[in-house]
Amino acid sequence: MPDRVMFVQLKTGHDIDTGPAWISVVSFNRSWKTARWHGKTLHRWTGMFDANFYDVETDEEYWISGPHRDRQDTRYSSIRPTIDDDARSAYEAFLAGAPLPGRERG
Repeated sequence: MPDRVMFVQLKTGHDIDTGPAWISVVSFNRSWKTARWHGKTLHRWTGMFDANFYDVETDEEYWISGPHRDRQDTRYSSIRPTIDDDARSAYEAFLAGAPLPGRERG
């Protein structure tokens, strides 16, 4: 499974873009339709409003995307994500201008 540093935000139970968020290492399967994150299995689904993955056990909905260098990861709020320890060094290098691991070519 490819591992990527990603922005993850919980959407279920929160108004648009106000749920807790993380910068985390997320593992994806070969087709990028299943993600493993914080012990959860998340499945991609395009029919959700304001989310692109759901937890297969709890049906909680999440938004997963690449982080933005300007830290404007949410559209309608100023929520600041928690940065997981295993993603911190790669994320800080990314903010300083380096590519994220696995994205050296874009």
